[in-house]
Amino acid sequence: MAANNHTTVVEFVLQGFSGDPRLQAFLLVFFLLLFLLALSGNVLIVTAISLNPGLHTPMYFFLTNLAMLDIVCTSTVLPKLLEGLVAKSSSISYRGCMTQLFFLTWFLGAELLLLTAMAYDRFTAICRPLHYSTLMSRPVCVLLAGSVWVISAVSTSVHTGLMAQLHFCGPNQIRHFLCEVPTLLLLSCSPTTLNNIMIVIADAYFGVVNFLLTMVSYGYIVASILRIRSAEGKQRAFSTCSAHLVVVTLYYSAVIYTYVLPGSGSSMENGKVVALLYTAVSPTLNPLIYSLRNKDVKVALRKVIPSIQ
Repeated sequence: MAANNHTTVVEFVLQGFSGDPRLQAFLLVFFLLLFLLALSGNVLIVTAISLNPGLHTPMYFFLTNLAMLDIVCTSTVLPKLLEGLVAKSSSISYRGCMTQLFFLTWFLGAELLLLTAMAYDRFTAICRPLHYSTLMSRPVCVLLAGSVWVISAVSTSVHTGLMAQLHFCGPNQIRHFLCEVPTLLLLSCSPTTLNNIMIVIADAYFGVVNFLLTMVSYGYIVASILRIRSAEGKQRAFSTCSAHLVVVTLYYSAVIYTYVLPGSGSSMENGKVVALLYTAVSPTLNPLIYSLRNKDVKVALRKVIPSIQ
């Protein structure tokens, strides 16, 4: 029996990252290393911020949320990918595929919203410093972070619910290493018009609107920094937002390539590489980017692991 009365496919076959058997051992080690680095790096960030009262500020509160999102996003994708490399083939049940789709879409959307909230925090700190404590009070930060998780959860519930209504009559081979909305729609033998409409709406909100809000925030931030007279003041102001800007650029580039431009003519292999960027590489790099560009985080990390220099 299938997961619902309309679905004849009871499991999907994931193509994996590469079909070349000569690369399997290398990919297994590489993805395992990425997984461990992403988990350890983000856990260290959360631990360091939690144990250091000096970092209990809005900027680091949002950074903690980002680290938690990276942990769960990586844990949603890489274990199944590693399982497929060990078993030489990978299948995922219908329910398992829908579950992965739900959580992956949830965390990806939440990260886009969170990056916008972090940009607003930096805008307030640099452009409205006298009102920062009021505009970014703890209740406001909790409300922003809670909205990030809830809004994305509502969105992914809609997408997953619509996906669950589709008929999957075969073939059941997913030309990817994970279950995503674009790849699953290609396998449906039901009309996907409503799904595509909701994808456009979600792309417009999560991708376009949030990207524009982030860019507007940084437009004001750059203008404010340029008005600072001293070179030291400019450098100090820019250092507080440069790491976030790097993360925004990396993350949006990958997500827009996959969701906003799915029919851009790119090859499936390129799509896998891009998906790897936002599900594994970005969560691995984020702790490094923020720790290398932030003296306070490095000091806090040294307290957690004294051997860190």
